Amino acid sequence: MTQPCPLWLAERLRAAGGAVDVAQYMAWVLHDPVHGAYGSGRLRVGPKGDFATSPSLGPQFAALLAPQIAQWLQQHGDSPLSLIEAGPGEGDLAADLVMQLVAGWPDLARQLELVLIEPNAGMAARQRRRLAAAPLRVRWASFADLAASPLQGVLLAHEVLDALPVARVIWDGACWRRQVVRFDEAGAAGLPLRLEPGELLDPQVDAAEWRLLQLRGLLAHHRLPSGWTTELHTAVAPWLADAAAALDRGVLLVVDYALENRRYNLETRASGTLLAYRDQRASGDLLGDPGHWDLTAHLCLETLEADACSSGWQPLGQRLQGEALLALGLAQRLYGLQQSRPDQLAEALASREALLRLVDPAGLGAFRWVALGRPSDRVVAPSLFLSEQPATTS
Repeated sequence: MTQPCPLWLAERLRAAGGAVDVAQYMAWVLHDPVHGAYGSGRLRVGPKGDFATSPSLGPQFAALLAPQIAQWLQQHGDSPLSLIEAGPGEGDLAADLVMQLVAGWPDLARQLELVLIEPNAGMAARQRRRLAAAPLRVRWASFADLAASPLQGVLLAHEVLDALPVARVIWDGACWRRQVVRFDEAGAAGLPLRLEPGELLDPQVDAAEWRLLQLRGLLAHHRLPSGWTTELHTAVAPWLADAAAALDRGVLLVVDYALENRRYNLETRASGTLLAYRDQRASGDLLGDPGHWDLTAHLCLETLEADACSSGWQPLGQRLQGEALLALGLAQRLYGLQQSRPDQLAEALASREALLRLVDPAGLGAFRWVALGRPSDRVVAPSLFLSEQPATTS
């Protein structure tokens, strides 16, 4: 696979000796403050943007999630509390949740601040505009800032971990190699950027990758075809460790693309899960128009849990989004829309469409909700979305 290379990226690749691993390439093209898709604020989230997320479909997602957030927050009594969101995108989920909590749990909201973790200045500027009228205190911080005085409350990571840079490895029939992005000035005119196998993975030097290969069951007894490629989420464990240092007591809710290990390791998944997104379409071309596409790879549930445990988190349970939202009262909301007045028909139909998209098993309904708790002297109450009986909604 070869693609044109923009001047800014060519200069960096030359300085790096002509090639970098996929993780470094992703960090540049996603998060560079001038050229990166997120760092520059170029990508747009929403039905009319580059890709739609559950919160971007309207306030229904936050309305269903709010009782779960409130239940987790209420376990801390009268203490100062924080609702923290990492990678808040356009700020839609944060804004909608704040409105739901203030309206439905006003006493709880008075204890609450909203903290946003956003490393990209372009995205943070849009979030500030979206949250300018938020009815409670809002601040932006980094995990390092929060680690100095850890918080208690709830941390949300909605479609965040899938966009962290990944190591991409390729099986050559005998050994594992790191996949790299190479800049070849001697290549065909205008097509100097390509993916190719790099150096052999060394268990001493590449300990993080080797550990994940072992957790994935890919070090022995595999019958993979030569050229089989997959992703290793080497950035997830450090992210979870930083998050644990920032949250002294509380719950982390990860909502993301994720697969069980057995599905990740299918021989037919020969190109892994890494995809590019722009203008509401997905592409397997990972090198096209660098800095103008989102790049995302599905999480592996087993390695996510192992990384969480090693970082000080306690797994509380996980569910498909469709199941979670049904447990939180989505069916009752659909039924309630049937009682709408004739003059509310257009609004009711739009809400119904959004709700059905949230639980579509071929789309957003297949996202995973993974709840993780921080150890404390209090037992974390059973999560509403993990209960067998649908929860009542405010």
